[in-house]
Amino acid sequence: MSADSAACSTRHRTSRGLTTALAALMMLGAVASAQPPRRIISLVPALTQMLFAMGAGPQVVAVSSYDEDPPEVRALPRVGALLDPDIERILSLRPDLIITYGSQTDLQAQLQRAAIPFFDYRHGGLSGITQTMRELGERTGHTTEADRVARGIEARLAAVSKRVAGLPRPRTLLVFGRERRALRNIYASGGRGFLHDMLEAAGGTNLFADIDRESVQATTELILARAPDVILEVRSADVLTDEEAAREVAAWNALISVPAVGRHRVVVLTGKGLTVPGPDVAEVVERMSRALHPRAGDR
Repeated sequence: MSADSAACSTRHRTSRGLTTALAALMMLGAVASAQPPRRIISLVPALTQMLFAMGAGPQVVAVSSYDEDPPEVRALPRVGALLDPDIERILSLRPDLIITYGSQTDLQAQLQRAAIPFFDYRHGGLSGITQTMRELGERTGHTTEADRVARGIEARLAAVSKRVAGLPRPRTLLVFGRERRALRNIYASGGRGFLHDMLEAAGGTNLFADIDRESVQATTELILARAPDVILEVRSADVLTDEEAAREVAAWNALISVPAVGRHRVVVLTGKGLTVPGPDVAEVVERMSRALHPRAGDR
């Protein structure tokens, strides 16, 4: 058999296997009941965390390539992510609900053809986190538990709002990415999205609130011109020692004329979940608030 013939045969077998899996799942979908899903696949890490927070963890049978939390997900099968979902692997796990990103239109079309329900998640602001929590709880049979978690988040956010009410709101550069120990490739929150909303909820004024984007690539010239009162960095991929954090803060000394630098108002926050719009969002807002208003106390 020639190489071309062998490749064609392999493609035929793969296509036939995928078609068989689709047909089987379409039959399952046709007789699906109104019962909550028992086999959930989540391709969205933030929503994976929500599922476990509301008690739906035992229903999750697979997650995306980027899921790390909670620890229970590390033993689950991986089925790709935003740009590379493994549809054959997904179908082989016989899910009855898949959590997808709104931009995964090709995947959603395949799921529709297979009659597999999906939960269409679209990135939004801070208020959308608890709204999504409640919608996901209703969809998975955990309405009461999801509402309890959502109310807990809302109560903590309200407490932060009360503590910072009436305090000056420092003009803050919220950085979520840059090169280690250097002021290159700086990415900061623009005036839209949950990072912007968290900063505002914490009692700050976003330096780039006037830019209607979720992120801004901020040059040092732009930072000098805007002159932030506070520079707040969030590093969700790094867990830094005190010495490492001090070196990252020291990198900003190159901009000593910036008020935040000259007044020693540069803070680096590290830890998992800082940039994930999931159930830990209230804790992140609390940490931001303490960095912005260290003497506010429990008002």
